[in-house]
Amino acid sequence: MIKINGGYLESGGQIARTALALSTITQKPFEIFDIRKGRKDPGLKNQHLYCVKALKELCNAAAEGDGLGSLSLKYYPKKLVAKNLSIDIETAGSVTLLMQALMMPAMFVSKPITISVIGGTDTKFSQPFDYFSNILLPQLQRFAKIEAKLLRRGYYPKGSGKIEIKISPKFKLNDFSSFEEFHSHIKQNVNPYGLAGQHILIKIKGVSHASRNLENARVAERQAHSAQAILGKKFNVPVKIISEYQDTLSTGSGITLWAVFSKKEDDIDENNPIRLGADALGEQGKKAEIVGEEAARNLITEIESKAPVDRHLADQILPFMALAGNSSIKVSEITDHCKTNIYTIRQFFGDVFEVDEENKTISIV
Repeated sequence: MIKINGGYLESGGQIARTALALSTITQKPFEIFDIRKGRKDPGLKNQHLYCVKALKELCNAAAEGDGLGSLSLKYYPKKLVAKNLSIDIETAGSVTLLMQALMMPAMFVSKPITISVIGGTDTKFSQPFDYFSNILLPQLQRFAKIEAKLLRRGYYPKGSGKIEIKISPKFKLNDFSSFEEFHSHIKQNVNPYGLAGQHILIKIKGVSHASRNLENARVAERQAHSAQAILGKKFNVPVKIISEYQDTLSTGSGITLWAVFSKKEDDIDENNPIRLGADALGEQGKKAEIVGEEAARNLITEIESKAPVDRHLADQILPFMALAGNSSIKVSEITDHCKTNIYTIRQFFGDVFEVDEENKTISIV
């Protein structure tokens, strides 16, 4: 059984989520201890428990220690089962964080499945749905066909947002006698990640959103106009940010922006899409214009880094780099979050990463 230190470096729930995903795929059981040890409220939270609960359905896994606040967890995966999943986190727990544990296993089941999740779609300390859909998912399409729909937004504290993800696998784990055989096939048939430079900035897009009760105050439009004014002055490319409102249980707002690059003008490389993202959330007492400005400034920082992978995308595609093999990315920043995920992935794949902090590159060796 693989033993994992849940208090390593950044010591967040990402260690548990990544371990759950990789354990399910590799069929290697693990034990994690000191879960979220450095946090104010250590141990497993509600969203982590729903990760375990969903994976129990997806691969008939067994678990020990899967209780609220538990500092340790043992997880025993079994054979993947292709079945639709419907999960209600019952709080504003992040739906996109939960998907970090489910996406990889769900992409390699034996037939198309649909995953529906109810929870928080736009919450603090997690990627908003629009980032997940427009920046992360394009990097995963090489492994499976993935369609993601936002059915309802969910803000803190009541959540109740809903997403639906349809996954049609290109590679099926159960077609192979072992993970090693499956992994060898993946490496021979998937385009590796080759993200070394930004190349040409083609356009900037975005979504500015708010709860219906903020429509009269034009919060979504004000966020969008603020971001658009800053980005329009800085870059000579089209900037299109749509504004939208939805009926939600809690008041909230936010904006997600992404910059689209290409090696050739008007010729976007679908095999290695280059998109940098940034976002900001509204909160009580924070002017809509400040929210838009914050997101725009964050995106400018990412663009000016000259890296094709932003600081939030970097750690999320690392497990998929380990699968694809022979990959290399240049990132805007190698964060502690990124280093923590490298530690976790190494427990399952060995010392496959070569990290050059000076040049901010991460490669598979």
